[in-house]
Amino acid sequence: MSQAEDPSGDRRDFLYYATAGTGAVVAGAAAWPLVNSMNPSADTRAASQMRVDVSGVGEGTQLTVLFLGKPIFIRRRTAEEIEAGRAVELNELIDDDARNANNEGAEATDENRTLTTPDGENTGEWLVMQGVCTHLGCVPIGEGAGDFGGWFCPCHGSHYDTAGRIRRGPAPENLPVPAAEFLDDATILLG
Repeated sequence: MSQAEDPSGDRRDFLYYATAGTGAVVAGAAAWPLVNSMNPSADTRAASQMRVDVSGVGEGTQLTVLFLGKPIFIRRRTAEEIEAGRAVELNELIDDDARNANNEGAEATDENRTLTTPDGENTGEWLVMQGVCTHLGCVPIGEGAGDFGGWFCPCHGSHYDTAGRIRRGPAPENLPVPAAEFLDDATILLG
């Protein structure tokens, strides 16, 4: 009787495959809780986004909210601020990167740093930025502060223009623009 005709070999092979399959299922079931524990918790996922009502923000005013432990400046710019921001040539800037999470790798033009409205237009009216100086993490003051009519960091003297771009001082980068979008005419979603 040859080995190919031996029924005990077929049974042995079946037992090997069945044992290996069962072991794989058990190992997967045991590993799943470990893998799942590495996912962020529900409260962390919920904190990664924030809806902000901007219906009360008038032209030329700013709302500051705390998001992920950092201040976020939401400014509704005036026509003069938009004009001043758009008049700046890129070769005048210290940092030519927009630092915009919504538009990675774009040049630091005024248009590339502002938020598109719900109707898809970029009028330049809405500017959303992280309010932390890129030098050493101080919070700049706004409302037309500094030599360029934007923000000024009193800690070490960094001056930002009306688009939040560094123009003078020790700060190496523009104020970062977080991921943000309009959900409707009165609500911005951060994150």
